[in-house]
Amino acid sequence: MPTIVVSNQKGGVGKTTTCVNLAAELGKHDHAVLVVDMDPQANCTSGLGVNASTLRKSLYDVLLGSSEPEEVILSTAWKGISLLPSSLDLAGAEIELVSAISRETKLKRQLEKVEGFDVILVDCPPSLGILTLNALTACDHLLVPIQCEYYALEGLGQLVRTVNIIRETLNPALTLSGILLTLYDSRTRLANEVVEEVRRQFGDAVFNTVVPRNVRLSEAPSYGTPIAYYEALSTGAQAYEALAREVMERWLIQR
Repeated sequence: MPTIVVSNQKGGVGKTTTCVNLAAELGKHDHAVLVVDMDPQANCTSGLGVNASTLRKSLYDVLLGSSEPEEVILSTAWKGISLLPSSLDLAGAEIELVSAISRETKLKRQLEKVEGFDVILVDCPPSLGILTLNALTACDHLLVPIQCEYYALEGLGQLVRTVNIIRETLNPALTLSGILLTLYDSRTRLANEVVEEVRRQFGDAVFNTVVPRNVRLSEAPSYGTPIAYYEALSTGAQAYEALAREVMERWLIQR
């Protein structure tokens, strides 16, 4: 059961959008998907239609050891998708885990208890704290969304350095195995230049799929609905359907 971590230290690049919509497309292809929301902002949780403020337990309780994963995992309204939800309490885990033994492996050890899924997708906060380190330590495949803008390449260099450090210290198998270009606007020369440069630097690690700027894709989270169920004919939905096919070919057993 592969664990795919969606991460980038830079905010606003489409991490949560990618996690929610890739999960939905994989679910539509008959994969049983567990989405793990590691971000205290709980945007992935709300994006799947779950109100974090009403939850009695969340990933926080799992990481701190007061609950088992199966006690916290929720079903969602979307085919094939279950959720290990976030809550604001998770922000406290950054502090509470500082002095914990093997603090960077808390998530990995909890996910090893989970059964019945084909793939785990982990959405990370836009920072390199204890929560993101836990995700990268548990990671089999690292999927990095990069917006097609000037500062993207600078942020990517920082991420590569982070991956190298974690590979040397916590997870020898960690590689930057999938790069997804997002927020693409074909009308701008800069966007096309970023696409070309990322493909030149990272070659086959870059997905063929490029996710465009799309109004429907931006609207869907406010309805707690993946784009595949909100507006299936939009360019955003078509892009994530194409991404799901690439992910299945690279990392999952075909169904």
